[in-house]
Amino acid sequence: VTIRYTAEMKDLKCWRILAILTILQQTWISAMEIPPDGEELQPPMIFKESPQDYIVDPVDPIIVECEATGNPPPVFTWTRNGVYLNVARDPQVSMRWRSGTLEIFFWGRPDDYEGVYQCTATNEFGSALSSYINLRVSKARTWLKEYLEPVSVVVGLPLILPCNPPVGPPKPDTYWLNSTMAPIRQDRRVSKAENGDLYFSSIVADDALTNYVCVARFPFTNTIQQKPPLILVKFSIKCMLFYVYVARMAAHTAPKFLKPKGTASTAIAMLGEELILECFAAGVPTPFIKWTKDWEEMSMTGKKLENFNKTLRVKNVSMDDGGDYICTASNRMGSLDHVITVRVKCRILHYFIIIPESLVLSRDDGGSIVCSADGIPRPQIQWLVNGEPISDAPKSPGRQVSGDTLTFRAVVPDSAAVFQCNASNQYGYIMANAFLAVMDMKPRLLGPRDELIKTTEGNHTHLDCPYFGSPKPDLQGSRHRILPNGTLEIRNTKLQDQGSYVCVASNVIGRDEKEVQLEVKEPIKIVRAPHNTVVIRGSLARFDCKIKFDSTLDVTVTWLKDKKFLILGRRMTKDEDSLSIADVYRRDEGVYTCRVKSELEEVTASAKLTVMGTTYYSCILLLSDRPDPPSDLEISDPSERSVRLTWVPGLSNHNPIKEYLVQYTEDLLADYWLLPSGWKNLSSYPGSLNSVILQLTPFVEYRFRVIAVNGIGPSKPSWPSEYYQTGGAVPDAIPKNIQGMGSGVFRNNMEISWEPLEYREWNGPKLGYMVWWRRRDSREEWKNYTTYWWCSYIIYDTDTFTPYEIKVQAVNFFGYGPESPVVIGYSGEDRPVAAPSDLGVSDIESSTLTVHWEPVSRLWLVSQVYYWRESSRLPWHTVSRRIKTKSFKANGPRLSGTLTGLVPYSNYRMYIVVANNRFEGPPSNTIEFQTPEGVPSIPRSFRIMHRHYDTIYLDWEEPAEPNGILTGYILKYQTLNVTLGDRIQVEYIPPNITYFSLRRFDRYTRYKFSLAAQTEVGVGEAFTEESPHFTTEEYTRDQVDIVTQGWFIGLMCAVALLVLIMLIVFFIKRSRGGKYPGEESRQGRSQGAIEHIGRRTNSDDSLMEYGEGEEIEFNEDGSFIGEYTGVSKRNMDRSPYHDSSEPTSPVAIYSFA
Repeated sequence: VTIRYTAEMKDLKCWRILAILTILQQTWISAMEIPPDGEELQPPMIFKESPQDYIVDPVDPIIVECEATGNPPPVFTWTRNGVYLNVARDPQVSMRWRSGTLEIFFWGRPDDYEGVYQCTATNEFGSALSSYINLRVSKARTWLKEYLEPVSVVVGLPLILPCNPPVGPPKPDTYWLNSTMAPIRQDRRVSKAENGDLYFSSIVADDALTNYVCVARFPFTNTIQQKPPLILVKFSIKCMLFYVYVARMAAHTAPKFLKPKGTASTAIAMLGEELILECFAAGVPTPFIKWTKDWEEMSMTGKKLENFNKTLRVKNVSMDDGGDYICTASNRMGSLDHVITVRVKCRILHYFIIIPESLVLSRDDGGSIVCSADGIPRPQIQWLVNGEPISDAPKSPGRQVSGDTLTFRAVVPDSAAVFQCNASNQYGYIMANAFLAVMDMKPRLLGPRDELIKTTEGNHTHLDCPYFGSPKPDLQGSRHRILPNGTLEIRNTKLQDQGSYVCVASNVIGRDEKEVQLEVKEPIKIVRAPHNTVVIRGSLARFDCKIKFDSTLDVTVTWLKDKKFLILGRRMTKDEDSLSIADVYRRDEGVYTCRVKSELEEVTASAKLTVMGTTYYSCILLLSDRPDPPSDLEISDPSERSVRLTWVPGLSNHNPIKEYLVQYTEDLLADYWLLPSGWKNLSSYPGSLNSVILQLTPFVEYRFRVIAVNGIGPSKPSWPSEYYQTGGAVPDAIPKNIQGMGSGVFRNNMEISWEPLEYREWNGPKLGYMVWWRRRDSREEWKNYTTYWWCSYIIYDTDTFTPYEIKVQAVNFFGYGPESPVVIGYSGEDRPVAAPSDLGVSDIESSTLTVHWEPVSRLWLVSQVYYWRESSRLPWHTVSRRIKTKSFKANGPRLSGTLTGLVPYSNYRMYIVVANNRFEGPPSNTIEFQTPEGVPSIPRSFRIMHRHYDTIYLDWEEPAEPNGILTGYILKYQTLNVTLGDRIQVEYIPPNITYFSLRRFDRYTRYKFSLAAQTEVGVGEAFTEESPHFTTEEYTRDQVDIVTQGWFIGLMCAVALLVLIMLIVFFIKRSRGGKYPGEESRQGRSQGAIEHIGRRTNSDDSLMEYGEGEEIEFNEDGSFIGEYTGVSKRNMDRSPYHDSSEPTSPVAIYSFA
């Protein structure tokens, strides 16, 4: 579309814009629809038909729809079960006038007209086919005759009552009722499955108190009567009786699945259809059902749990719904899982990827019809022409079939036909019609003429211009966008866009045009909007609503309270710019909205009214709030790198505004796309300003918003400004990280590379880079090349490893940016052919040395030293022979460097190569050297053990790297919480001893140990550790305690038994009056006792301890008197040592023994 603007000043001083939309002829053709209200000839197209699975109510008549368009009007024919249906000869079937819709009247058996129907609409340009319509009559069948025996079941066991409803169509709904036709109460224990069966998780005694009736309801469809609605329902009833054997108590049982059986099953789900998974379990108590997916918590989006979690329903199956669904049944006796593996497959129905579209071509033009469908399994595409397979139809010149595409070349009027695309797989099929019409017709503009379109400034405006023509016109445009249907789209409409627009459609045959008048009105603005208000009860509340609008429009202002129209009266009055509420009450609280409406738009603003008591209101006035956002952002004074932004400040809400924060969002205008960004902070300005100059980046589309900040905090952002695009400029930035080096496997090139500029540094379209290069130290001219797509450039035919001077500068549509500093790069490198000589080492220490060599004739980038540890000088010590490397820069007449990290007391080998960035040269001769002895590494596996309460045991292993010949170990230890008298103790341990024991003062004493190995060179790193608290269980569970040993316990039991036997024998001996041998000895002992104690009797023995200090008499044979034979009452009363306890009988002692 070419748009041409002409302007002239009218009396009303407004611009008149005449837009001429010229639609040119094009060489390629896309899909186009023929207007239905014209006289153009058109092949038939079916636009309305009955569903493929069509279940009808057996009432008069049955309607089978088939409606089609075409010019001339098509003729309709029908087939049933593949056989032509002669409507004229069947008195029960008729076809509507100028339509293919069938009306079937049932005078006999409705089943006689069941079958698969197909409609064909035909005119002289082809035939269109409907889909196959499977007509079925709804049937409310009765239950099969059967005798139902009473069911016997034990309390606690599960039970399934089958329903087995009659088969439809359609599928009946099932219900369970009792004998009084009341619904059976369902819960977690008793519930119905989708197939109608009633599941009992466990039987209770009360289940036998009623009968069970399964009811099947057969719904009818498309029932229309000329009286109040009546749903016709037939019920088939099946009664069941069962007896319950009552046990004393139902035993608790673990869950067991009733449906599905076992622990795993599979299910097939169809894409886009509904999936139902069921899980019924038996058990006492009644199990709880929980669902998870892939052993994780299941998202319930698009899913629903029903029937007490026993049914999982997925409404619209997607490919993500495939996987393992785990049903977990659990009660206090245990839990059980059943895994249902769901596989999602796809029916072909409603899954066209590309629906075939009709073609309207002129003579000798070409085009194509594409039909693509997808499914699982992938469907097969079959093309038909006028209802006949295209392979069997007569050949048409210029028509070619290639899979899912029909291609036409150099069409003629006889090429017109209707094509059917049939996509089918094992689950079904879909079919679509598309025609090819060949005609030559001048353009015709459709729709009303001389339209008047009104819009407001800033809106997106569409001026419609539907058209038809053959050949199809081309669509081109300049300032405004032209949509494929001929509509002119004006974005961000301005007042200057007002005027007359003429749409002109033309092709080689003729032209047509129409005029559309566009009026652009000033938008409605609420200059002073209502604000939240807090008032005292009984005072006056006022809400402002001052508006600015186009005077040529009729505008109405309406007030609402809580989204309901406000009834004005004595207390509530409205003037031109405000709403006043006098003598406010509590019930006046709410949200008040000012709604401004015109014929083009509607604008609203709301505020909240809060009514307070006198005291509380006084406190509220002392509180301040965040400021209101600024409004009415305007942009002026545009330039390439700046613009002026002005705004209207909002209310400060009793706290002065300190600053304004300006934010922006930008769309970077790259070559062929926009790169949007989020809101970012641009700059902040003092609160006294409301107009500032913003510094911007060239060639960027901006929007701005402003936030006011006071002492309380920031306001809400203002409404964004209109879009503003800065002009372009030459680039300011220079590319970074410029370098040049050889590229690939070749040595005669150099690749110059750099980092690209960021999009905000482009400053204009068509960004490119100009690359400059020349040999260093040469007088040749600079060479250059400009690249627009890559951030590198390769120079060919260079000498090997030659230095070049390089510089790069950015360039765009507006010019060249600054040049970068000169960088030195080198062309490709070759493999070194010489090796360094006179490799040697010096200044050898235990872990470092100096390596030196003679350089090759040419200076290369680096020298690479390879070295490895061949063996240890200790014959029994094994080492790793991993090769290590170190690089040294090549400079100076004789090169050298220091190697570190060597292992002492080892044998090493070494060689050296020269290398560049790509290759290494041949190796030098290999030399061997030895490192001297060093200090050993830290001892390994140091352990502190406690096998006895008073001894600590230490053991360890020798160091991982002895670094020489060990001469021993040095152990230092000291008690923790050391006092002045506790000094560090040092023990020198031979190298062949790796243990030590230490006796401690008590079981709570702790020590700090430090162990190090030493060689002749010195002492190595020490291992330091503190002894733990051995009294805790953590450190005593592995220690040996003698008290817990079996042999010690047995010994102590034997000793105790021996002592007990000796005591028993002693008491028995004494109770029988035995004498001690040696009378003289007895007298001597008795005399000694008398002299020692003072007051004693002439007894042979002193058993003072048996009487607890009392004086006890003995008889002549030495036996106890009173203790074993009793003491007379008289003696007891007279004795000063009388004990209240009764003496022990010798018979009792003997019995005890």
